[in-house]
Amino acid sequence: MRSWMLFLFLLVALSGMTQVSTDQQLAQYYYSSGDFEKALPYCQQVFQKENSKFTFLRYYTCLIKTKKDRDAEKALKKQMDFDPYAVDYPILLAEFYETHEEPKAANKIYQRLIEENATSSVKVLEVYKALKEKGKLELSLQMLEKGRKNLGDTYPLHLQFADVFAQLNQTQKMVEEYLDLLEFNNEFKEQVQTALAQRIDFTQANNPTSDLLKEALIDRSQSRSSDLIFAEMLQWYFTQRKQFSLALTQAQALDKRENSTGYRVYELANVFAQNKDYVLARKGYKYVLSHGKEKGFHFMSENAILHTYFLEVTEKRNLPLDTIQSIITNYKEVILRLGKSRNTITILKELAQIQGLYANQVDEAITLLREIMVLPGLSAIQSSEIKMLLGDFYVLKNEIWEASLLYMQIDSDYKFETIGFEAKFKNARIFYYDGDFQFAQSQLDILKQSTSKLIANDALKLSLLITDNYGLDSNYTAMHQFAQADLLLEQHKYNQAFVLYDSILTAFPYHGLADEILLRKSQAFQQQGNWNDAILLLEKLLKSYAEDILADDALFQLGDIYQNHLGDKEKAIENYKKIIFQYKGSLYVVEARKRLRMLRGDKLDVEDQM
Repeated sequence: MRSWMLFLFLLVALSGMTQVSTDQQLAQYYYSSGDFEKALPYCQQVFQKENSKFTFLRYYTCLIKTKKDRDAEKALKKQMDFDPYAVDYPILLAEFYETHEEPKAANKIYQRLIEENATSSVKVLEVYKALKEKGKLELSLQMLEKGRKNLGDTYPLHLQFADVFAQLNQTQKMVEEYLDLLEFNNEFKEQVQTALAQRIDFTQANNPTSDLLKEALIDRSQSRSSDLIFAEMLQWYFTQRKQFSLALTQAQALDKRENSTGYRVYELANVFAQNKDYVLARKGYKYVLSHGKEKGFHFMSENAILHTYFLEVTEKRNLPLDTIQSIITNYKEVILRLGKSRNTITILKELAQIQGLYANQVDEAITLLREIMVLPGLSAIQSSEIKMLLGDFYVLKNEIWEASLLYMQIDSDYKFETIGFEAKFKNARIFYYDGDFQFAQSQLDILKQSTSKLIANDALKLSLLITDNYGLDSNYTAMHQFAQADLLLEQHKYNQAFVLYDSILTAFPYHGLADEILLRKSQAFQQQGNWNDAILLLEKLLKSYAEDILADDALFQLGDIYQNHLGDKEKAIENYKKIIFQYKGSLYVVEARKRLRMLRGDKLDVEDQM
């Protein structure tokens, strides 16, 4: 008997659960379909079984959509009694009266809502947010004003006031709220800076809001001279406007007031260097050096000065030899003073690269690298990095098998790491230069699966070059000549390389290497910093071979030249867009999209930044 009763109970319970599930499914189906007439009874049944905000709002919406206005009003009032602390229902009822042309009833509800919730910071924020989301900016402002009056300094609400004033286009009040918050607690500095950067276009030449902020900061920094926060904000402002000279002056004044170590100026000089203003960056670093060797940022600033010279040489690529020699002298003076050790390995490597790649001093660079390799205390990876650079210089000297030996050693030591993959790729190129295309291809096939995307892409390109062009003519002459020309290009023997490239076009006018030759010549001009000639060749490639495999390479290189060397933001964006929209299968799409977003000032996510 007891078993039968239990069975009956379970059957009834299961039947009830099944009914609820069916009602929910039908309510969902008809509501999503916009058939509110059919959805109404099911939404009502679901709401009666489960009173929640979600189920009520669906039921209420069905009542409104089916013109059952008085039932909707009655249901809403009943729900307010059920959950008297919720702010959404009174706002919904006020909106109901507004749509039924009962403004007095609506306003009465809004005012009562504001009065009843003005003594709790949590409720003030909840009501303010709910009203703002409904577009009731004036009412949300009233809520904040009432809350500030009651809460005082316990919760000043500056960020919320600034937000509403921004949406009401009351710029002066918005700025004052942000600055008042800093005066209340300067630990909100980064939060305020982020908010201001989102609301003000600092890149715009004549921006009234930007000028207004500047005047407010100057006024506060003068009237509250004992509080450094506004002077710091003024430095930040000048940096955002890229008025770097003014920012440096401000930072130096702050540093002197604080009797500091120069850290503030050092950090700002780093910003200048990132923005490629190397002259001003060096001025900042030299200011830090004036604090004396005993200060913490002296050594870092001395290294940073040299690094700006390195960046200038490697980016411009066409500095006069006497200028490069002067830079080399600066390096040697610092190295003489600091000595050659693992602590100075960065500047030693930079000096070797300047000598070997830009000053025609390959032998001196090799000698220096050999000296670095025997320094005590170097890590295994540091030794391999020096070895890699040494191999590159052996290629420059046409001692390619000495280079191959070094690359193979690195490959053997780091088979599954990026530096090992890079060495294997460079060694594959040695065999490619020598005309052993089959062995080069076997190594490139391995590298196509590399975990390093950059190396895998480079390997894929060289592999495709060999596959597409090796054997197109009966005696392989063109491909051998092309590989030899590539080696000459790698050795910076540009005229000899050009003669060999041109001889291929003369002997084999219809060979598939024609677009590759245009690309290689452009790269030669890029290596020399001759940007205009490089652009002409890339544009010629796009005009003649727009449908071929190298078109996206040409577009990406054009974008890079305009972005990083000529400073033409609009043309860089134009070329990156063409990759994204016209060459959707390109290996460059991801990088082009990232650069495009950066140039437009879009916020980058973590993956983009990586």
